[in-house]
Amino acid sequence: MSFSSRLRALAADPDFRAGARDMASPSLGLAAWGLVTGVTMVKSGLSLAAAFAMSLLVFAGSAQLTALPLIASGAPLWVLLATAFCVNLRFVIFSAQWRNYFGHLPRARRLLNGYFAADLNFVYFVKRYPDPQPAPGQQRYFWGGAAVNWPTWQLCSFAGILLADRIPAHWGIGFAGVLALLGLSYSLLAERMLWWVAVTAGAVSIATYSLPLKLNILCAIVAAGAVGWWLDARRGKA
Repeated sequence: MSFSSRLRALAADPDFRAGARDMASPSLGLAAWGLVTGVTMVKSGLSLAAAFAMSLLVFAGSAQLTALPLIASGAPLWVLLATAFCVNLRFVIFSAQWRNYFGHLPRARRLLNGYFAADLNFVYFVKRYPDPQPAPGQQRYFWGGAAVNWPTWQLCSFAGILLADRIPAHWGIGFAGVLALLGLSYSLLAERMLWWVAVTAGAVSIATYSLPLKLNILCAIVAAGAVGWWLDARRGKA
Protein backbone atom coordinates (compact mmCIF):
# COMPACT_ATOMS: atom_id res chain seq x y z
CA MET A 1 0.00 0.00 0.00
CA SER A 2 1.39 3.41 -0.99
CA PHE A 3 1.95 6.22 1.52
CA SER A 4 -0.96 8.28 0.13
CA SER A 5 -3.25 5.25 0.35
CA ARG A 6 -2.25 4.76 3.98
CA LEU A 7 -3.01 8.39 4.73
CA ARG A 8 -6.44 8.12 3.14
CA ALA A 9 -7.16 4.93 5.08
CA LEU A 10 -6.06 6.61 8.31
CA ALA A 11 -8.21 9.68 7.63
CA ALA A 12 -11.22 7.42 7.09
CA ASP A 13 -10.61 5.42 10.27
CA PRO A 14 -13.36 6.04 12.88
CA ASP A 15 -10.91 6.18 15.82
CA PHE A 16 -8.69 8.69 14.02
CA ARG A 17 -11.71 10.81 13.11
CA ALA A 18 -12.97 10.67 16.72
CA GLY A 19 -9.61 11.96 17.98
CA ALA A 20 -9.62 14.78 15.45
CA ARG A 21 -13.22 15.67 16.24
CA ASP A 22 -12.60 15.81 20.00
CA MET A 23 -9.51 17.98 19.58
CA ALA A 24 -11.33 20.34 17.21
CA SER A 25 -13.61 21.58 20.00
CA PRO A 26 -10.88 23.54 21.88
CA SER A 27 -8.98 24.47 18.71
CA LEU A 28 -10.15 28.11 18.78
CA GLY A 29 -8.58 28.62 22.19
CA LEU A 30 -5.42 26.84 21.06
CA ALA A 31 -5.26 29.09 18.00
CA ALA A 32 -5.48 32.26 20.10
CA TRP A 33 -2.88 30.95 22.52
CA GLY A 34 -0.52 30.01 19.69
CA LEU A 35 -0.92 33.43 18.06
CA VAL A 36 -0.13 35.21 21.33
CA THR A 37 2.91 33.01 21.90
CA GLY A 38 4.23 33.77 18.42
CA VAL A 39 3.80 37.52 18.92
CA THR A 40 5.38 37.35 22.38
CA MET A 41 8.48 35.56 21.10
CA VAL A 42 9.23 38.35 18.65
CA LYS A 43 8.31 41.14 21.10
CA SER A 44 10.71 39.55 23.61
CA GLY A 45 13.61 40.07 21.22
CA LEU A 46 13.98 36.66 19.57
CA SER A 47 14.99 36.63 15.93
CA LEU A 48 12.62 35.08 13.40
CA ALA A 49 14.84 32.00 13.09
CA ALA A 50 15.04 31.55 16.86
CA ALA A 51 11.28 32.04 17.24
CA PHE A 52 10.48 29.47 14.53
CA ALA A 53 12.95 27.02 16.08
CA MET A 54 11.50 27.51 19.56
CA SER A 55 7.96 26.94 18.28
CA LEU A 56 8.94 23.69 16.55
CA LEU A 57 11.35 22.28 19.12
CA VAL A 58 9.75 23.27 22.41
CA PHE A 59 6.06 22.79 21.50
CA ALA A 60 4.94 23.73 25.01
CA GLY A 61 3.09 27.03 25.13
CA SER A 62 3.07 27.47 28.89
CA ALA A 63 6.83 26.87 29.11
CA GLN A 64 7.46 29.26 26.22
CA LEU A 65 5.36 32.05 27.69
CA THR A 66 7.00 31.54 31.09
CA ALA A 67 10.54 31.49 29.72
CA LEU A 68 10.25 34.50 27.40
CA PRO A 69 10.05 37.23 30.10
CA LEU A 70 13.01 35.60 31.84
CA ILE A 71 15.01 35.58 28.61
CA ALA A 72 14.11 39.22 27.94
CA SER A 73 15.12 40.29 31.47
CA GLY A 74 18.46 38.45 31.30
CA ALA A 75 17.62 36.02 34.08
CA PRO A 76 20.30 33.48 35.03
CA LEU A 77 20.17 30.21 33.16
CA TRP A 78 19.40 28.23 36.31
CA VAL A 79 16.28 30.32 36.93
CA LEU A 80 15.14 29.80 33.34
CA LEU A 81 15.72 26.05 33.46
CA ALA A 82 14.18 25.62 36.91
CA THR A 83 11.06 27.57 35.96
CA ALA A 84 10.59 25.73 32.65
CA PHE A 85 11.12 22.42 34.44
CA CYS A 86 8.50 23.21 37.08
CA VAL A 87 6.01 24.43 34.50
CA ASN A 88 6.40 21.21 32.51
CA LEU A 89 6.53 18.94 35.53
CA ARG A 90 2.95 17.89 34.83
CA PHE A 91 4.18 16.02 31.75
CA VAL A 92 6.07 13.63 34.02
CA ILE A 93 2.71 12.67 35.53
CA PHE A 94 1.13 12.48 32.09
CA SER A 95 3.96 10.28 30.82
CA ALA A 96 3.58 7.85 33.71
CA GLN A 97 -0.06 7.45 32.71
CA TRP A 98 0.71 7.27 28.98
CA ARG A 99 3.06 4.36 29.73
CA ASN A 100 0.11 2.20 30.71
CA TYR A 101 -1.23 2.59 27.18
CA PHE A 102 1.92 2.88 25.04
CA GLY A 103 4.61 1.17 27.12
CA HIS A 104 4.63 -1.83 24.77
CA LEU A 105 5.61 0.28 21.76
CA PRO A 106 9.22 0.58 20.52
CA ARG A 107 11.22 3.39 22.14
CA ALA A 108 11.36 5.46 18.95
CA ARG A 109 7.57 5.37 18.68
CA ARG A 110 7.18 6.35 22.32
CA LEU A 111 9.55 9.29 21.87
CA LEU A 112 7.57 10.42 18.83
CA ASN A 113 4.32 10.16 20.77
CA GLY A 114 5.92 12.12 23.61
CA TYR A 115 6.77 15.02 21.32
CA PHE A 116 3.18 15.33 20.06
CA ALA A 117 1.54 14.70 23.44
CA ALA A 118 -0.08 17.75 25.03
CA ASP A 119 -2.41 18.58 27.90
CA LEU A 120 -5.68 18.30 26.03
CA ASN A 121 -4.56 15.19 24.13
CA PHE A 122 -4.14 13.57 27.52
CA VAL A 123 -7.48 14.77 28.88
CA TYR A 124 -9.51 13.55 25.91
CA PHE A 125 -7.55 10.31 25.60
CA VAL A 126 -8.05 9.29 29.23
CA LYS A 127 -11.70 10.25 29.02
CA ARG A 128 -12.17 7.95 26.03
CA TYR A 129 -10.00 5.13 27.43
CA PRO A 130 -10.43 5.21 31.23
CA ASP A 131 -9.06 1.67 31.62
CA PRO A 132 -5.25 2.16 31.72
CA GLN A 133 -4.16 -0.63 29.39
CA PRO A 134 -3.51 -1.07 25.66
CA ALA A 135 -6.61 -1.41 23.50
CA PRO A 136 -7.40 -1.39 19.78
CA GLY A 137 -7.70 2.02 18.18
CA GLN A 138 -5.75 3.95 20.81
CA GLN A 139 -2.86 4.87 18.55
CA ARG A 140 -5.22 6.02 15.79
CA TYR A 141 -7.24 8.11 18.24
CA PHE A 142 -4.06 9.69 19.59
CA TRP A 143 -2.85 10.63 16.11
CA GLY A 144 -6.24 12.00 15.19
CA GLY A 145 -5.95 14.48 18.05
CA ALA A 146 -2.32 15.28 17.21
CA ALA A 147 -3.27 15.89 13.56
CA VAL A 148 -5.45 18.80 14.73
CA ASN A 149 -3.53 20.03 17.76
CA TRP A 150 0.01 20.30 16.33
CA PRO A 151 -0.80 22.05 13.00
CA THR A 152 -3.21 24.44 14.72
CA TRP A 153 -0.54 25.49 17.20
CA GLN A 154 2.29 25.77 14.69
CA LEU A 155 0.33 27.66 12.02
CA CYS A 156 -1.00 30.19 14.52
CA SER A 157 2.37 30.51 16.26
CA PHE A 158 4.06 31.13 12.90
CA ALA A 159 1.37 33.67 12.03
CA GLY A 160 2.05 35.49 15.30
CA ILE A 161 5.79 35.49 14.59
CA LEU A 162 5.35 36.92 11.10
CA LEU A 163 2.68 39.45 12.06
CA ALA A 164 4.12 40.55 15.40
CA ASP A 165 5.18 43.98 14.14
CA ARG A 166 1.84 44.56 12.41
CA ILE A 167 -0.48 43.72 15.31
CA PRO A 168 -1.24 46.93 17.25
CA ALA A 169 -0.88 46.78 21.01
CA HIS A 170 -4.34 48.34 21.47
CA TRP A 171 -5.93 45.17 20.05
CA GLY A 172 -5.36 43.63 23.46
CA ILE A 173 -4.21 40.33 21.97
CA GLY A 174 -2.23 39.53 25.10
CA PHE A 175 -5.40 39.73 27.17
CA ALA A 176 -7.17 37.55 24.61
CA GLY A 177 -4.42 34.99 25.04
CA VAL A 178 -4.86 35.08 28.81
CA LEU A 179 -8.59 34.48 28.40
CA ALA A 180 -7.92 31.58 26.02
CA LEU A 181 -5.48 30.06 28.51
CA LEU A 182 -7.97 30.46 31.33
CA GLY A 183 -10.62 28.74 29.22
CA LEU A 184 -8.33 25.81 28.51
CA SER A 185 -7.35 25.60 32.19
CA TYR A 186 -11.00 25.63 33.26
CA SER A 187 -11.69 22.62 31.05
CA LEU A 188 -9.10 20.65 33.04
CA LEU A 189 -10.66 21.36 36.46
CA ALA A 190 -12.76 18.22 36.57
CA GLU A 191 -12.73 17.59 40.33
CA ARG A 192 -12.67 19.49 43.63
CA MET A 193 -9.03 18.68 44.41
CA LEU A 194 -7.91 20.37 41.19
CA TRP A 195 -9.88 23.48 42.11
CA TRP A 196 -7.97 23.72 45.39
CA VAL A 197 -4.69 23.34 43.49
CA ALA A 198 -5.71 26.09 41.04
CA VAL A 199 -6.80 28.45 43.83
CA THR A 200 -3.50 27.86 45.64
CA ALA A 201 -1.49 28.62 42.51
CA GLY A 202 -3.42 31.84 41.87
CA ALA A 203 -3.21 33.04 45.47
CA VAL A 204 0.52 32.38 45.83
CA SER A 205 1.26 33.94 42.44
CA ILE A 206 -0.51 37.16 43.47
CA ALA A 207 0.99 37.19 46.97
CA THR A 208 4.56 36.87 45.62
CA TYR A 209 4.08 39.08 42.56
CA SER A 210 6.71 41.57 43.72
CA LEU A 211 9.52 39.00 43.56
CA PRO A 212 12.12 39.64 40.84
CA LEU A 213 12.66 37.54 37.68
CA LYS A 214 9.05 36.31 37.70
CA LEU A 215 9.86 34.03 40.62
CA ASN A 216 6.24 34.30 41.71
CA ILE A 217 5.45 31.78 38.96
CA LEU A 218 7.95 29.31 40.40
CA CYS A 219 6.55 29.83 43.92
CA ALA A 220 3.00 29.27 42.68
CA ILE A 221 3.97 26.03 40.93
CA VAL A 222 5.79 24.67 43.99
CA ALA A 223 2.93 25.58 46.34
CA ALA A 224 0.26 24.16 44.03
CA GLY A 225 2.25 20.96 43.60
CA ALA A 226 2.65 20.57 47.36
CA VAL A 227 -1.08 21.09 47.94
CA GLY A 228 -1.94 18.64 45.18
CA TRP A 229 0.42 16.02 46.62
CA TRP A 230 -1.00 16.50 50.13
CA LEU A 231 -4.62 16.26 48.98
CA ASP A 232 -3.88 13.19 46.87
CA ALA A 233 -2.16 11.52 49.84
CA ARG A 234 -5.15 12.27 52.06
CA ARG A 235 -7.52 10.84 49.47
CA GLY A 236 -5.42 7.69 49.27
CA LYS A 237 -5.66 7.17 53.03
CA ALA A 238 -9.42 7.77 53.14
